[in-house]
Amino acid sequence: MRLKVLLTHTPQARSLYYGERSLSGLQAVADVLLHEDDDALDAAGLIAAAHNVDLIVADRLTAVPGEVFAKLPNLRAVVRCAVDIRNIDIRAASALGVLVTRAGPGFVQSVAELALGFLVDLSRGISRATADYHSGRRPEVVMGRQLAGSSLGIIGYGSIGQYLAPIGIALGMEVLVADPVATVNDARMKHLSLEDLLSSSDYVVCLAVANEKTENLIGQAALARMRSHAFFINLSRGNLVYEAALIAALRENRIAGAAIDVGRARDQMPTFELAKLSNVIATPHIGGLTPLAIESQSLETVRQVTAIINGEIPVGAVTADQWTRRL
Repeated sequence: MRLKVLLTHTPQARSLYYGERSLSGLQAVADVLLHEDDDALDAAGLIAAAHNVDLIVADRLTAVPGEVFAKLPNLRAVVRCAVDIRNIDIRAASALGVLVTRAGPGFVQSVAELALGFLVDLSRGISRATADYHSGRRPEVVMGRQLAGSSLGIIGYGSIGQYLAPIGIALGMEVLVADPVATVNDARMKHLSLEDLLSSSDYVVCLAVANEKTENLIGQAALARMRSHAFFINLSRGNLVYEAALIAALRENRIAGAAIDVGRARDQMPTFELAKLSNVIATPHIGGLTPLAIESQSLETVRQVTAIINGEIPVGAVTADQWTRRL
């Protein structure tokens, strides 16, 4: 008998973040129930939708609190189509023997390329001038900056930071890295404390992991250390930034500007209050939104589901040691 799988993505999210090839692959190995409403499932909706399924393949918006595991005794695994599993109750899953998996960071190149676009746009005013032309206004001619010879500060030396750093070097930038747990072996870079990086960088790119320790990492004190001509870029998570402090710094021109792809609005999107500022470039959480990046994660969920069906522990398993609800 084929297993039943609930795919929680809304129709739009399924189109953008899962794709036909991955859906076909999932349907080839299991009977797939699709979520057809435009709104993400809440806990009650998830329990109702998954009452008769063996596995849940969950998008990043769908939270899986403890009550879900308690009320779905036939649920064997939750497969997250994203790296972030903070809205899944791992303790409850472990206690009840449910496997939880996560996808790998298949968006590294995509996010790093957006960072590069932000660096160029902040330096040369591309989106500002374009908006003026589109509105029928003559853009102000403003002296731009050259990335070569500038300093690039990267907060968080994970997969994306390690990919972005050599790009900065290739552009002729001095690359500074702040990460208390990473080792930087490249002699072309400087490994600094966060405080020293902030006071030494012309461009600050936030790529730190989001957790309790990094909540509001960039707040009033951090922003006060930045140079007045420096730009701040956030491509990690909105909760790393104390938004009120960033808005104040931008309004008072204590930093030159910011580019943000993430924020504290729904689905980690930038808030309108921050995004509407004239010295801010904002995009709606599209850092990993390219076909290659999306398929990397969605096809991984197909491989994980296939492994689970075969009784194997898949790559990306988080609660493997507590997995007692096996097939």
